[in-house]
Amino acid sequence: MEFHFPTQTIFYTIENTIKLYRKTSQKRIQEVVKDITVDQALVLIIIDGKPESTQIEIADLLFKDFASITRMINLLVKNDHLNRATNKSDRRRSTLSVTKKGSKTIEVLKPIINSNRAFALKGVNQKEQKVLETTLRKIIFNCS
Repeated sequence: MEFHFPTQTIFYTIENTIKLYRKTSQKRIQEVVKDITVDQALVLIIIDGKPESTQIEIADLLFKDFASITRMINLLVKNDHLNRATNKSDRRRSTLSVTKKGSKTIEVLKPIINSNRAFALKGVNQKEQKVLETTLRKIIFNCS
């Protein structure tokens, strides 16, 4: 196999794509909700959809370390997007729930998130998306 300079590989292109998408998404999110990041929004949406999720599960879903998720949750609690209560069955754990402000934030962000996805996928048809997803899943399988 021939060696390619790092910026000439598909992995560089994937990484660049993700970074540019996140930067664009963050900019659009900040236009409507000032006190939240893309990652914090994802944490909020996950907790809203699966309130029983543990911090470890959230970290795994978002490809983040436990400490980063803890910091994000602390900020979401501080900014009144989440409530934290002691878990009744296991006092060492906390139960997280989305506040009214958090629910309103999610509702405001849903159309922004959909718009971000549509913007990024403009000109990429369903067949191309399916081929890309299939290819990426093969790479994921190979690396797992």
